[in-house]
Amino acid sequence: MRALIVLVAALWGGGAGLLLPRAAHRFSVAAGEPWSERCPGGHRITGAFGGWVGRARCVETGCAPYGPSAALVATLTAVVCAVLGAATGARPEVVVWLAVAPFAVLLALVDQRVQRLPDVLTLPLAAGILVLLGAAAALPADGGSWGMAVLGALVLGAGYLVLFLVNPSGMGFGDVKLALGLGAALGWYGWSVLFTGALAGLAYGALYGLSLIALRRASRKSAIPLGPFMIGGAFTGVVLGGMAAYG
Repeated sequence: MRALIVLVAALWGGGAGLLLPRAAHRFSVAAGEPWSERCPGGHRITGAFGGWVGRARCVETGCAPYGPSAALVATLTAVVCAVLGAATGARPEVVVWLAVAPFAVLLALVDQRVQRLPDVLTLPLAAGILVLLGAAAALPADGGSWGMAVLGALVLGAGYLVLFLVNPSGMGFGDVKLALGLGAALGWYGWSVLFTGALAGLAYGALYGLSLIALRRASRKSAIPLGPFMIGGAFTGVVLGGMAAYG
């Protein structure tokens, strides 16, 4: 059964990942600017769902591909989903993790490109995780607690709000909003997973920043996108929590 879940999860992740590059390009704009409607060559982006999904390629002849590589994004999303499927197994929350994984990858891509976490993604993600986990909790054989998911969202969101107020130049308010959804996912498996995932995200970001400083590609005052590392920490925590619950 677990092997089948991993296979389905990988196929789902690969297919979903192919749809993300164009959205990553369109969301990758500075705060206050409208979502991008044109490719770098100046041509209007068209296609399915208003031109929001699919590979980042222009229909005009001679226009170079833009945005992140579809192959790389699809591979990354497939691997993420496969690992989540392997860790969670045949528990109802696996559907939740597979549903939100592509959105988490999209957020990481956008933040890495323009250091921005759009509200149109972070807030629905938090609400969606809580609603879906509530449905999972109503099914048999779930491996977590919906009440803890709610607490996790509040605790991690409050923690990042404090960090933002203490050092607003080192963290964006989008990170605080992202913490709500990640806290819900981590809290589902309990306090230990919540703290493990939260600390892992901060550690990943710190290691990345120190590496840039050591390579003289950044200074101590340079801003780095924290979202991808927060998501990586949450991924670590959910995988560990899923493995422990699966037993």
